[in-house]
Amino acid sequence: MSNLEESPLDDDSILVEINPHPDGDRLQKVLARAGIGSRRVCEDYIVRRRIRVNGEVAILGRRVHPESDVIEFDRVIVTTRADLVHYLLNKPRGVVTTAHDPQGRQTVLDLLPSDQRIFPVGRLDLDSEGLIVLTNDGDLAQALTHPSLGVEKEYLAELRGVPTRAALRQLREGIELEDGLTAPATVTLTDEHGGNAAISIAIHEGRNRQVRRMCEAIGHPVRRLIRVRIGPIADPALSPGDWRVLTPSEVRSLHGATGNRPAPGIQRR
Repeated sequence: MSNLEESPLDDDSILVEINPHPDGDRLQKVLARAGIGSRRVCEDYIVRRRIRVNGEVAILGRRVHPESDVIEFDRVIVTTRADLVHYLLNKPRGVVTTAHDPQGRQTVLDLLPSDQRIFPVGRLDLDSEGLIVLTNDGDLAQALTHPSLGVEKEYLAELRGVPTRAALRQLREGIELEDGLTAPATVTLTDEHGGNAAISIAIHEGRNRQVRRMCEAIGHPVRRLIRVRIGPIADPALSPGDWRVLTPSEVRSLHGATGNRPAPGIQRR
């Protein structure tokens, strides 16, 4: 057993791998730093074969390079690169979803204190509000926005008038727009007041102004549009204009929402 040695864990002896990269960090230390759990808990996850490195089940004692090795917990990518940042912003109406606006309007980057080069994931038009992720994690950003990976976004739309059951069924089954038939949506009528209505609508496509165009197509233009969820991420306590850093578990959940797959054309290290 030239590549294995014994190391104690509690009262048991287990086989551990002699470090293939002696200059790397211990795997359990990297996992703990990424928020998976304490080092002792992470050691247990390794022993229980829940951790993979570069596609292979890890063995206790493994050393890794966080900047280049791909580490997974329960087959979901763990973000270990120290240079990656992930923010959640509640974009107010009237703020532009770009890094720079030639007209001098306020952008989403103006609302964040970060000096790092980050970018918004997807878009919300000028008049729309709600949640948006900003990051320098290019692989995650492309996976979240690629239509083939089907990450769902949920919106609250205040409409002019009250749609009929038939109109709501059209939204659920697909609307023929100028750029083709939309995919089925999850739609719920949430409120009726003063001759108008509000609906919750969840879609996994990312066409330009899609929800607005779908609602216009059924004869009920949008009066106000708020994105309230991106995949598994929601935060009703986050006020317009406010932001926060996504937790390591939230970043993992976003990776999980993409099926832990890179967008087509993207090769992970």
